[in-house]
Amino acid sequence: MRNILNTEDILNSLVSGFHQYILTDPPHLNYVSENLLKMLGTSKEELLSETKDLYVNFIHPNDREIYSEFINNLKSKEQTLSLQYRLVKKNGEIFRVKDSMTSKKLDENILTGYSVLTDITDIKNNGDDIDFLAETIPCGFLKFTCEKRPKIIYINKQMINILNIPETKDGELDYLELYKDDMFLMIPMEERRRFSLYLNQIQSSDSPTSGEITLLRCDGTKAYVFGWVTKHINDKGKEEFHAFCFDVTEKRIEKKEQETKRYLKALSEVYDKIFEYNFETDTVRCLYGQNSPRFKWIENIPMQMEDATNRWIDATVEEEDREKVKAFFKDFYKNDLYKSGERPPQITYKARSSSGQIRLYSGIFLKTDDSVSLYCCRLIPDNGETAALRTENISLKENIHELVTRFTDGIAAFEINKDDFITPLYASDNICGFFGLTKEEWLVFMKTKTPLKTFTARSKASYEDFIRLLENGEAEFTYYDFKSEKKRRVKAICSQKSRGTSPRYVMLYNIENITSEENEAFRQTPSVFVRTFGYFDVFVNDIPIAFRNKKAKELLAILVDRRGGYVSSEEAIGFLWEDEPVNPLTLARYRKVALRLKNTLEEYGISDIIESVDGKRRVITKKIRCDLYDYLSEKEEYSQLFKGNYLTNYSWAETTLAELTGNIYNKGSQ
Repeated sequence: MRNILNTEDILNSLVSGFHQYILTDPPHLNYVSENLLKMLGTSKEELLSETKDLYVNFIHPNDREIYSEFINNLKSKEQTLSLQYRLVKKNGEIFRVKDSMTSKKLDENILTGYSVLTDITDIKNNGDDIDFLAETIPCGFLKFTCEKRPKIIYINKQMINILNIPETKDGELDYLELYKDDMFLMIPMEERRRFSLYLNQIQSSDSPTSGEITLLRCDGTKAYVFGWVTKHINDKGKEEFHAFCFDVTEKRIEKKEQETKRYLKALSEVYDKIFEYNFETDTVRCLYGQNSPRFKWIENIPMQMEDATNRWIDATVEEEDREKVKAFFKDFYKNDLYKSGERPPQITYKARSSSGQIRLYSGIFLKTDDSVSLYCCRLIPDNGETAALRTENISLKENIHELVTRFTDGIAAFEINKDDFITPLYASDNICGFFGLTKEEWLVFMKTKTPLKTFTARSKASYEDFIRLLENGEAEFTYYDFKSEKKRRVKAICSQKSRGTSPRYVMLYNIENITSEENEAFRQTPSVFVRTFGYFDVFVNDIPIAFRNKKAKELLAILVDRRGGYVSSEEAIGFLWEDEPVNPLTLARYRKVALRLKNTLEEYGISDIIESVDGKRRVITKKIRCDLYDYLSEKEEYSQLFKGNYLTNYSWAETTLAELTGNIYNKGSQ
């Protein structure tokens, strides 16, 4: 399916007016639909410009001030706002519109405004049912009830296509009728709570609300859509939701693939071979083989993880090292991803090269996300190695944990000749900004040789810091970021890939928004307090943990509720996804949630409060303070803590709540 966000013929088919703003200084239109041109009685040439906002010329003079404020608000951050104002046609006719615009960073990190205009001149009641989408438009459109479990009133053909709903034949299951009766069937189980909150937000809002949501197709695959939902009053006076959305699945996949390619490009400057281990699919595939004939034919072909690895070990690794290497991989399978506080798994071994020689290799696992790790290996030179290169390799291994466990903050590659002229080869998006360059400026630098001092003068690092990074393989420095008004700390390591007159370097950067003093204080043993009476929250040194994943937070609540007892994967799944059975899919989903919890606790320096043994997990009660544990200690000073509310967030907590309520009654009768 085409990416419709960038397809003109699709937007031109919208019944209402549509235009797209580039929210830079000055803001300007880069797209207008044919319908908007008809509404204004004008042409594209009179609206489109790269240097000024021509659209404002068609706004009634008395409404331009409020419209300017409207645009300025949208420029400040990603959001959706609505405004009613008057437009003046080219023939002088005045009409009123409702403009619902969403500002979003989609491409090149530029804030873009997507606007839907509805002519409301003849509408006395703003809540009147306005069908601005029809069957002919290739974007998804839904009407559904404002119930706890919404029912679909109307669904257009494009929405049916997005969901891959097949035509029903005699005797076959009618998926469309199932979806119409319960809209939540098209929402993945893990997304349903978030979707409910999303609808609650819309219910209390007077303007359209935009966002991205995950949908579940009939074949079990997921579709990612971006759209707007608004509340309407129908002809019978009842509230209903109207939604239209664009399928961005391909765009999302493409973006992920581009990120992976950039990352691999940087890593391939350091490593000879790169393999992807995906624990969600239990597969391994060769991503990069440095043109090795042995691996070229299987590049990007997924294979069963353990079987393929054992075949590779038996075929290439020397017999004396085979059992050691197999044990290394088995240990990695057992732990999925390396534990908190540990270095990424590393190993050295003898293996047969593509030329048939027995050489010494080093290998390391680098985590890219919660379910995927990359196994990277490279040849260790056995002669002609300088002391500087050996020092650099050691430095890379010692420091790589901090910089790649979460995909690092930035990757860059350079070529530097003997005259200290630098040619940038590659940079991740945020590194361009770090060196004070736009993407376009970076591309220019890639085509030229620039004096190293000139280039480093643009960056947040001093020339001395940069030289120290090149010579020692690592550097650390701080700077004040005037944009964010925060002091930042940068750690960087570099690996020299090639030598000679123009050596190449690959650098990995990690940027922190904390000072050295704050970081040292953070590393000290933190105080952890868990609140269960009322809503569940966790505080580290009196600061609440901002959980990025709701299921990860709920898993921690389950462990706290168990009071130090082990919780198996099967038990946890029963709590987290009450309506789903234990199967390979839910087990993989649970494993991802557990990894996200571990990452969050690592971030706050309290990963040691959780113990994991053979897939079972428990909270180490002595390492936390908890109001539940204090209350159950029956000490007098804690006797009044419980007021009748316990883990209000979670329905499964009712069993413990009943136990606690019974304790209250028992205490009262004594």
